[in-house]
Amino acid sequence: MTGVSVQTVSRVINKRPDVSPETRAAVEAAIAEHGFQPSAVARSLVQRRSQMIGVIAAGLKYFGVAQTVNGVTEEAEASGYSIILKELASFDVPDIVPVLELLLSHRVEGIIFAPPQMGANIRHVMEQLPPGCPPVVFLKAEPTPAYTTIGIDNEAAARQAVQHLLAFGRTRIAHLAGPLEWREARDRRDGWLAALRDAGLEPGPLAVSPWSSAGGAAAFAQLLDEHPDIDGLFAASDQIALGVLHVANARGVRIPEQLAVVGFDGLPETAQFTPSLTTIRQPLAELGKLAVRELVRAVDAEAGAYEPHALQLPVELIVGDSAPAGDGVVRHVTPAPATTPAPERAGDVAASPAT
Repeated sequence: MTGVSVQTVSRVINKRPDVSPETRAAVEAAIAEHGFQPSAVARSLVQRRSQMIGVIAAGLKYFGVAQTVNGVTEEAEASGYSIILKELASFDVPDIVPVLELLLSHRVEGIIFAPPQMGANIRHVMEQLPPGCPPVVFLKAEPTPAYTTIGIDNEAAARQAVQHLLAFGRTRIAHLAGPLEWREARDRRDGWLAALRDAGLEPGPLAVSPWSSAGGAAAFAQLLDEHPDIDGLFAASDQIALGVLHVANARGVRIPEQLAVVGFDGLPETAQFTPSLTTIRQPLAELGKLAVRELVRAVDAEAGAYEPHALQLPVELIVGDSAPAGDGVVRHVTPAPATTPAPERAGDVAASPAT
């Protein structure tokens, strides 16, 4: 149609600079006139590259998972990759081989494995990876020398949240944990325990809630009935904390005068809570973006040149009105003799009906 070679058309489509302006304009006009679309399948056969990334996730209805996958899709598009997303039907699928086979049948160049509470089960997943499997990056999983893992230190972040409450002068600090089958919930609980013990305080009461404001409201209502003396509370998510603020308002509990509250996640809406919520903001979208960058590095590396490693991203304390800044001094006190053992593990704690 334009009297030029296939190679010249290819250079125009791929935006190569070695084409005259006149020729480029003629080819682009022909493309627009006839609605020509390059064949991604043909390109992949010629280049032996699919430019596709497989993503395995679970729980897309949850804020953290959804934000992380959004980061994956944004960075993949910016890097010239498409994604094939497979959401697991549940968090504890025993056999992921069919999922892997589906992704491999589409010739994905790498896989991001992102179910949020893998924990030690990562080893079970690794055992199912077939020979010749493309590079895999694991999100929020236990570090392992065989694969790159990316996450945050949930235990240290929880310590930071509780230390903020301690610096605000609170000594009877409760915790509303997320579902304890999630590794993140267990790590945040352990950070709460450690911060209080480091300060010489007996841990306050603990209840378990779903990752929802309704669950947080139900769990906090029961917690308040049983322990009206608490003066601080660390919630494992901002949605749980929203339920706390709702019940506190309904019962006339003044925040932060009577009860200081810190959440976790960094929901954009926390600034509009009443009062605005002090929270730990985790870089959810950046986790997904970094996973794509690491995966592309592994795909593009010469055989054996890419070394797997563990990465942890920093969190940020956002101070709101629910727990303003104190004097910065964490109080250490001599603990009183405990009348009952402090809770150590999920099985030792009586969970609220909200579990």
